[in-house]
Amino acid sequence: MQDTAVDPAGAEPKPPGKSFASRALGSGVWTMANFGGGQLMRLASNLVLTRILSPDDFGLMALVSSFMIGLSMFSDMGLGPSIMQSKRGDDPAFLDTAWTIKVIRGFFIFGTACLLAYPLALFYNAPAFAWVFPAAASSMLVGGFFPTRIDSAGRHLQIGRLTMIELCNQLIGILLTVAAALILRNVWALVWGQVLGAFAQLLMFHYLLPGHIDRFRMEKAAREEIVKFGKWIFFSTICGFLLFQGDRIILGRVLTLDHLGIYNIGQFLATVPGMLGTAIAGRLFIPMYREHPPGESAGNFRTMARTRAGFTGLLLFVGITLALIGPWMVDHLYDPRYHRAGGILVAIACIQMLLVIPLSYETAALAGGDSRGFFVMQCSRAMIYLALVLIGAWWGGLTGLLVGQALAQVFCYPVSVWMARRQRAWDPRHDVVAGAVAVIGAAIALGLHGEVVAAALLH
Repeated sequence: MQDTAVDPAGAEPKPPGKSFASRALGSGVWTMANFGGGQLMRLASNLVLTRILSPDDFGLMALVSSFMIGLSMFSDMGLGPSIMQSKRGDDPAFLDTAWTIKVIRGFFIFGTACLLAYPLALFYNAPAFAWVFPAAASSMLVGGFFPTRIDSAGRHLQIGRLTMIELCNQLIGILLTVAAALILRNVWALVWGQVLGAFAQLLMFHYLLPGHIDRFRMEKAAREEIVKFGKWIFFSTICGFLLFQGDRIILGRVLTLDHLGIYNIGQFLATVPGMLGTAIAGRLFIPMYREHPPGESAGNFRTMARTRAGFTGLLLFVGITLALIGPWMVDHLYDPRYHRAGGILVAIACIQMLLVIPLSYETAALAGGDSRGFFVMQCSRAMIYLALVLIGAWWGGLTGLLVGQALAQVFCYPVSVWMARRQRAWDPRHDVVAGAVAVIGAAIALGLHGEVVAAALLH
């Protein structure tokens, strides 16, 4: 009987001779299946919950979620990328050290949330925030115990079982949230769904995902390697928070909770291309850049160019489709209270078309171990983004903020090119073609839905 090769991390066995290309393709397909299934479940949950809860509840939870993501990003040491790119990524001592750091980080996030809850509640004039924020943040404490087997599966592009577990986790979390909403009928349903869902995820990952069993250990060499690589990730994710959550933090002061909840519905639908791209890039491009550095040979560059073209083409297709059918989709899926979300969806989807063009470059630095270069890129982009969005919000409220976001994508592009050239990964032909498609798609969508967009933004 023919032997079966087992990867050293104890992840799923793979047949001998299975090529990197086939594993990369499989990883991409599984990631899209995970994202697509997850988004469909989130949409179904969203449709049910918007009929039970009020826009105010969604606005408050959007604010809470933004700060939870902020705490997570502000304390990120790049543990996942460290495991994926390190030569010691399959070493039990390295994995145990990474897991121990992650557990400590979970307690740090929860404690910080408790300290910040009351001051932030005063700042946003939202008294319920003082109780909802620390309760929701307890899910981050639970998340600190998630096993390193998750990252090991990504390291070896073996994510079939991981995808199935994650989809089951999402379904369980949604069912718990809907059940809580039917009982409580307020924002606490969203909190309990998130916390109980985190416990369900921990149990599923622990019992159903094979691989290394994490133990508390702090090896000096592993810790030093993680800290050396992760210190720049730490600073980078602070910048990433401003890039990806800055709009809701600012809008929390500009809009009422009701309007913020409507904005959050439009953003949830419109940001599908960017979220899909981030999900695929994180699991596909780091291993691809590691195994096929584009600067090493013309063959490697062509391989990456073909992958990048398909990746960007898929994201642009999704973005253009959402921009074209957005108002119709919102009106048919949601009740009249959320009508304005259709115009917001169109505007943000057009911005997303610009955002996805350089997305495939962003992981090149991490794959090469250049976390410092990644930080410089993220820091520069964050300063540009924050300046333009703040000026826009001050000048024109929600309309100005979205104009600032669009301009930020244009001015941030040279920074992405700098980083791509540093890794010898820049593909100008790809960018020109994708840029032309994005501009044409956005122009058609805004031409068709200009009045709807104006009504939503100027309300």
